[in-house]
Amino acid sequence: MPELPEVEVVRAGLAPVVAGAVVTGVTVLDDRSLKRHRGPSDDFVDRLVGGTLDSAVRRGKFLWFPFEPAERHDHPLALVAHLGMSGQVLLRSSDHPADRLMRIKLDVDSPQLGAVRLAFVDQRIFGSMALDETVPTPDGRAAGYAGAHLLGSAAAAPAAAAEPEPAVEAAAQAAAPGPPTGEWLARVPQQVAHIARDPLDPAFDEAAVITRLLARRTGVKRALLDQGLLSGVGNIYADESLWAARVHPEQPTEALSRTRARLLLSEVRAVLLKALGEGGTSFDAQYVNVNGQSGYFSHSLAAYGQQGRPCPRCGTLIVREAFMNRSSHLCPRCQRVRVA
Repeated sequence: MPELPEVEVVRAGLAPVVAGAVVTGVTVLDDRSLKRHRGPSDDFVDRLVGGTLDSAVRRGKFLWFPFEPAERHDHPLALVAHLGMSGQVLLRSSDHPADRLMRIKLDVDSPQLGAVRLAFVDQRIFGSMALDETVPTPDGRAAGYAGAHLLGSAAAAPAAAAEPEPAVEAAAQAAAPGPPTGEWLARVPQQVAHIARDPLDPAFDEAAVITRLLARRTGVKRALLDQGLLSGVGNIYADESLWAARVHPEQPTEALSRTRARLLLSEVRAVLLKALGEGGTSFDAQYVNVNGQSGYFSHSLAAYGQQGRPCPRCGTLIVREAFMNRSSHLCPRCQRVRVA
């Protein structure tokens, strides 16, 4: 499943293209990809066409585009894209051949590129698009990440590049837009409002999250995957962060010290930033950015998927253990359960 780095790579690629773009046409090829839209496909199409996209915003693994419809609406709207298990939002030229497994096609007139296409492609159809009303954030701060993309962080290495689609190449060469402005910055789609901020969010309250984490009575990996506590961390990056912090996935949260919890969140940030710099984690063709390029972080994994190989830190063989219908990967020597 695409995790925070994969979604951020997509957001960063789309942001300069969609800002101020007018939707000129919408084709719904599979109604199942509108499962989270409140209304039929005709409603989705009619309300989008003629409207304007404002930017690309992300909270955790959720992506949305603030939207101004052609006709007045009582509440501010956003086009929400949830990638699910295998969803992609690909940026294409307007005459590009139809992508295999394309479920929704949005044609837009971009101030940066002119006529281009956003292709929502989804193999398993767990993802979706929807128009949703937005609500103010409780703290009045930006609802999600919408600034200059994070790939330039000093903690991140540059991604390897494949031959780009012409539209994407032009987008990458376009002048970087200034800081985003507008009332939409502090508004979040209703479908996303229950999702906590992620550790890379400037408004992430680390002290509050640590307090809530230590008050849980569960295993620490379960807590990391709880999108109501902090968002954006999935199975891969949880294993990598726990390995880096030397914390066992089943470590009881109530037995963690604040110092160790703070170290763990620091490692979560470091792992996410490193993955961002390498384009996300890619094991097959499903995990790609807007240009269809795969990520390369899978070559840097220390724990996830490394069972039977020596721990990069101590040489003990990495093991895989059953975890919530999935697996955890850890070093049995470096990552031991500690009691208070």
